[in-house]
Amino acid sequence: MIVRGGTVVTARGVDRADLEIADGLITAVEPDLDESAGEEIDATGLHIFPGGIDSHVHFNEPGRTEWEDIAHGSAALAAGGYTCFVDMPLNNLPVTTTVEAFDLKLEAMRRSSKVDFGLWGGLVPGNLDQLEPLVRRGVMGFKAFMCPSGIDEFPACDEMTLRQGMKRIAELDSILLVHAEDPSLLMEPTGPAARDFLASRPSAAEVSAIEHAIAIAEQTGCALHVVHVSTARGADLIDEASGSGVDVSGETCPHYLLYSDRDVERLGGLAKCAPPFRTDQDRGRLWRMPMVVSDHSPSIIVLKQGSDFRQIWGGISGCQSARQLLLAQDRLELSSIAAITSTNIANRFRLPSKGDIAPGFDADLWLVDIGYEDFVRREDLLYRNKFSVHEGQRIRGRTVRILVRGVEPGRGGFIRPSGRS
Repeated sequence: MIVRGGTVVTARGVDRADLEIADGLITAVEPDLDESAGEEIDATGLHIFPGGIDSHVHFNEPGRTEWEDIAHGSAALAAGGYTCFVDMPLNNLPVTTTVEAFDLKLEAMRRSSKVDFGLWGGLVPGNLDQLEPLVRRGVMGFKAFMCPSGIDEFPACDEMTLRQGMKRIAELDSILLVHAEDPSLLMEPTGPAARDFLASRPSAAEVSAIEHAIAIAEQTGCALHVVHVSTARGADLIDEASGSGVDVSGETCPHYLLYSDRDVERLGGLAKCAPPFRTDQDRGRLWRMPMVVSDHSPSIIVLKQGSDFRQIWGGISGCQSARQLLLAQDRLELSSIAAITSTNIANRFRLPSKGDIAPGFDADLWLVDIGYEDFVRREDLLYRNKFSVHEGQRIRGRTVRILVRGVEPGRGGFIRPSGRS
């Protein structure tokens, strides 16, 4: 197959080139490739990005499939330019903290995912003996909460579990993801209003937890990744530690880039998430984060409604529109969007052959008309439950075609992390 006449966007830059694909791999990237006996795709006028990688989604299967399932979630990702995802170990039932639960989830993924996928395991009190067999099974790494997760089956790590878990994860050459909020600085909301919820989860809780997690990572040698960073100081702490040699990284999400705490009352329950939206100053700093993922955490609509903010489910649906929202803001170069939504994620989590458009890489491609502009509309969403806080937000880019290893999305494959070089 030759994809001809498109503008290729990678983390290195933007160039017009043709792509040659054979056996699911990119074999050449050059201007004006010779005619081929195979299929040709006319990409004239289109931009070609490496397929997006969303390393933070909750597709809730098996278990809470009335909230979201793999078929709907992966179809939504493909519609938004994504060819790969890594599913979180909670919100599904059973949670992915044992080999048995992992096997159940892997079977469901193989049955239903339309794009390639990996799986995170969980670190919780009492499952240290499961870490090594989960690594052998192929988990991408592990997720831990430093505060209550909101899911009873996935308890927060106490200090001993966190330290012992990070030591063992380092020995296994894996990585730990943390939800970083210090439980000693979190409070019960004093009332039912949105502002009461915001006050109950202060920025200081995230900053304190990130400091603590970095200190343990430095002591144990564990690779650390902080999910959904929401504060400027948290982002700075990660950069400072990384610059001094600690193996730490972080991500943020479109909702932390687009909204501030001033928007929560206007948006209502759809905007509730943890950590919550922060200040405009935080928002400005987060645009320099090296990874942007969706933290797609859906539910049924009734759980996002009501006059008491304390009773509303904390999670945002957003995986389908993440790349289009970033394009619409006109704040980042196209090459930067390729980097933060694909290349940097593949590099950090050691996704073999993903995240770039170059010979030897999987032919995971997003062919997109970036001249197209519209708004997020409920009727266009492919989620199991068709709603999102992003409804009405401006988007840019119309997906013309998606290729997953050179073919249309339909049957995703399981991806294991590669070894460290």
